[in-house]
Amino acid sequence: MSAPEGVSPQQYYIQHHLVHFNNLGEKQQSIADFSVINYDSLFWSIAMGLIVIGVLYLAARKATSGVPGRFQAAVEMMVEMVADQAKGIVHNAQSRLFVAPLALTVFLWITLMNTLDLVPVDLLGWVFQQLGLAHDHHDPLYYHRILPTADLNIPMGMSMCVLLLSLYYGIKIKGGGHFVAELFTAPFHAHGVGAILLAPANFALNLIEYGAKTVSLGMRLFGNMFAGELVFMLIALLGGAWSGFNALSIALGAGHVVAGAIWAIFHIMVILLQAFIFMMLTLVYIGQAHEGH
Repeated sequence: MSAPEGVSPQQYYIQHHLVHFNNLGEKQQSIADFSVINYDSLFWSIAMGLIVIGVLYLAARKATSGVPGRFQAAVEMMVEMVADQAKGIVHNAQSRLFVAPLALTVFLWITLMNTLDLVPVDLLGWVFQQLGLAHDHHDPLYYHRILPTADLNIPMGMSMCVLLLSLYYGIKIKGGGHFVAELFTAPFHAHGVGAILLAPANFALNLIEYGAKTVSLGMRLFGNMFAGELVFMLIALLGGAWSGFNALSIALGAGHVVAGAIWAIFHIMVILLQAFIFMMLTLVYIGQAHEGH
């Protein structure tokens, strides 16, 4: 792959792998462009979601009351773990009937999406070549990123759903009138003229709180996974520097294998931790919606 004039091969390699397979056929230029559809992010996120639903459905179908097998035992451990966390955060038993399965689905879904980061960087391009679907690096299929959580649209879309659920439960539990009134009367409580004077400040602070929680929830997941993806690309550059059987190429190749293995092992913890954090914050935000200031 030849780099354009004025761009180093390393820069071009990274820039090339940061382009999505979208309806533009090129890298998105603006930060926010709602006309752009990243087909790769949609495909892989939906595929991982269907796998999660299929696994949980299979576990429910094969569940027995006797001694559980390994598969059933593993699923039961995850269900109990999430149920315990939900019970300690969301105190409304009726709400937990929906929130606990939601949290389990979120945890497994994000875990699977994050795990795609362990797929070798250039594997998909090679597969598309072998299948005859892509011929050179100018082919749109080369612009394909397999990691949905490194696309800001996916984490922010999920965090927006958490925001909507928080608003839904806030209205459902407290009632529409009380929910709206709380936006203007908390967190600074006052009476009479003081309540009227503080109402704009209370409303502004509540809007900032909802916005900050939503943005931080999505950006946290995106930032960690995007950084991990970049590290894998930088490690791949070590292997890409191979120029034959000489000392430098052998050293870089060995560094590529060792660094890739170490980072992949460490990244497993990041994958699980980010999924767990997103799940816990989902429970916390929905739990807070049940409580008054």
